[in-house]
Amino acid sequence: MVDAKKCPECSSSKLIYDETRGEVICGACGLLVEENMVDTSHELRSFDKSEKKSRGGAPISLQKFDKGLTTNVGEISDIYKLDSTQQTRKYLRLKKWQERVSTSIERNLRLAMSELRRVASFLDLPSVVRDESARIYNFVLQRGLVRGRSMESVIAACIYAACRSYNIPRTLDEISNASEVERKEIGRTYRFIIRKIGLKVTPSSPKDYISRFSSTLHLSPQAQNEALKILQKAEISELTSGRGPAGIAAAALYVAALINDEKKTQREVADVAGITEVTIRNRYKELLERLDLEDKLKIKENEKKKKKQAE
Repeated sequence: MVDAKKCPECSSSKLIYDETRGEVICGACGLLVEENMVDTSHELRSFDKSEKKSRGGAPISLQKFDKGLTTNVGEISDIYKLDSTQQTRKYLRLKKWQERVSTSIERNLRLAMSELRRVASFLDLPSVVRDESARIYNFVLQRGLVRGRSMESVIAACIYAACRSYNIPRTLDEISNASEVERKEIGRTYRFIIRKIGLKVTPSSPKDYISRFSSTLHLSPQAQNEALKILQKAEISELTSGRGPAGIAAAALYVAALINDEKKTQREVADVAGITEVTIRNRYKELLERLDLEDKLKIKENEKKKKKQAE
């Protein structure tokens, strides 16, 4: 008996806990109060390889269409244990019908979750972001917001929303390359989803991209710290508002590399950030003019000349 709760239908406290099914049933009116409960009892050890444990398996995961709780009609190895051809045909027929009776939502999730795992693996995203992406997609699918849109674009938009929620620096261009969906389509779907489900996402900051870009460019910690200082001054001067965070971060790293005498071309920085050289050039000029960084560059150039003359 479970006396801690009451039946929501008849307010009876006579609740029965069925351990084998993981359910709580009202003993008075028969209402199913709770289901799919986790079995917290002790798991029996199996010393014989032929015996199966009472329970076990992989943990529940949102990245699987059934959360990893599907029951199958036998296993592939069981087909060799059947005696007659008739039993084999019956086994295969039952297995086929099990797939046919699945709902449209289950079939959609089966394909969508495999696509989500593929894109997330390509982007090397942590497990918490993958679970959040799957949760957002489940939320969108249950409300029928997928209709009229390709599954790939919705998956890409959910991954981008999850990255923004956890402040994981991934640009739309990177997600577009991984999912093979156009950048505009992902952005359009992303805006539609966050508007419909009311998801609050903080704007991405250029500082989030500094560590990843500097690591790819093999810049020193001094250059990385210098870039962060430049971005801090840029925020005070309101240079970051209305501009792409990846472009501002790339330009700050380019300036910091010049100040620390680490030679990096605009093409190298642009390729890492996924932007054009024109964007780097424009942001570079804005930073020099508004933050008075030309003096630092001139001092570095004079130091180089003195070193050459001394040699």
